[in-house]
Amino acid sequence: MTGPVASVFVSIVNFRTGQLTVQCLASLAADVSCLGSGRVIVVDNCSEDDSTTQISSAIQGNGWGAWAELLPLPRNGGFAYGNNAAIARARQLDPGLGAVVLLNPDAVVRAGVLARLMEQLNSQPRAGIAGAAIEGPGGELVVSAHVMPSPLGELEASAGFAPLTRLLSRHVVSPPPSSVSRACEWVSRACMMVRREVLDAVGPLDEGFFLYFEEVDFSLRARQEGFRSYYLAATMVYHKGGGSSQQAKAARLFYSLRSRLLYGFKHYSFLDAFALALLTLTIEMAARLLAALGSLSLSKLVETVQGYSALFVCLCTKRLRWRS
Repeated sequence: MTGPVASVFVSIVNFRTGQLTVQCLASLAADVSCLGSGRVIVVDNCSEDDSTTQISSAIQGNGWGAWAELLPLPRNGGFAYGNNAAIARARQLDPGLGAVVLLNPDAVVRAGVLARLMEQLNSQPRAGIAGAAIEGPGGELVVSAHVMPSPLGELEASAGFAPLTRLLSRHVVSPPPSSVSRACEWVSRACMMVRREVLDAVGPLDEGFFLYFEEVDFSLRARQEGFRSYYLAATMVYHKGGGSSQQAKAARLFYSLRSRLLYGFKHYSFLDAFALALLTLTIEMAARLLAALGSLSLSKLVETVQGYSALFVCLCTKRLRWRS
């Protein structure tokens, strides 16, 4: 059985987004009473810019040191690596902690979010994960409640090619955004609260993914242990986004494709995983290239070619990271 959530720790993983992380911390300042004996732990994944200076100066200058701290790490090991370090630090500070919130550095937390997430976990005996609704940069509601992926569902979600999307519509992983709170199979990692009992049962996030699919894999393992995930429509987090260069977009494409294949070979049957890999490297690649050509966007075409080229290099040489 699970008990009521008491102390709450917040994990924020920064990589070269120092100013956004400071804004995220500022948005939490009004709700720090909800943390109990917990703290906000900002992990810096070896940004090698002025992020640590910006963040540490903001913590000191704004008097946030009573509830926030900076944890620099020696390398950029990815999203799971950073969060695992923060969770380990939280357990060191309070072995009996109630929950941990995984929060994106480019998120702005609305007042009352932490309290409502705690209420949800406390209201359901097997509630293990609670996620907030996400407001996009234009004020739009962004989908944050999802069903578990399948090979065809992932192909539909990623191809971005209208005829293929219509053909695979019944396999949708991310249905349209909803204003109704409900149980779901996984919530977006922009803001998700995880009960300590889930961490105890499931273990750390899988650092093999580096970027993307970590929360999907973690949520599936939580479901297998009997925990449920909930989406809270009235609990809003503004997801600002930080912009990116063309090369960063290509890197994101590479990591999303790579992580999807890793997830498939971890959780699907071998035949399904092989089929997903085959579809990814043939039909989906062709659909993405056609969509890029149809958009008359040279940058999108270059991004697609770069992303897939990196994936082929990864598969052929086991180079698991985007080139630096």
